[in-house]
Amino acid sequence: MKFYIKNMVCSRCKMVVKSELEKVGLHPESVELGEVEVNDELDKNTIQQLNDNLKLLGFEIIDDRKSRIIEQIKNAVVALIHHSQEAPNLNLSEYLSQHLNYDYGYLSKLFSEVEGSTIEKYFIAQKIEKVKELMMYDELTLSQIANQLGYSSVAYLSSQFKKQTGLTPTFYRSLKENKRRNIEDL
Repeated sequence: MKFYIKNMVCSRCKMVVKSELEKVGLHPESVELGEVEVNDELDKNTIQQLNDNLKLLGFEIIDDRKSRIIEQIKNAVVALIHHSQEAPNLNLSEYLSQHLNYDYGYLSKLFSEVEGSTIEKYFIAQKIEKVKELMMYDELTLSQIANQLGYSSVAYLSSQFKKQTGLTPTFYRSLKENKRRNIEDL
């Protein structure tokens, strides 16, 4: 049986969810970003107990189709920006269509209806959080960061960064406390 879990966006999330599955006596076959597969038979009580445990940790089992697709979109974007070694300079609409096997027009409309924002804005927010992360490590120049994240220029990265944060990248980097946001809060 396959089911989907909201807010599962990183490797630690996968470990926590796997642990919770095992606590309720399930044996997960696979635990991926936002998606779990088990061979066990699930009764309503086990599902409810698991969901209650997961909610305490900031996760939730998704049971309707639209929410599952939204979560798959978010997980695909997060994986592309935060967990992929390739520069995310490919066409986002093609990537999501191929990755999720849905027409991008449908995905875009659904995302906007449910989230009240566009996929592109979510994508940009994720890229800016990645920029913050990379600047925090202070190992790469802004030019290297722009290149790594598929920006056409440092000026374009700076423009998007300022639009998202209200700060220039240079000023942000100079702050003593660089406050980043959790991926799942975007």
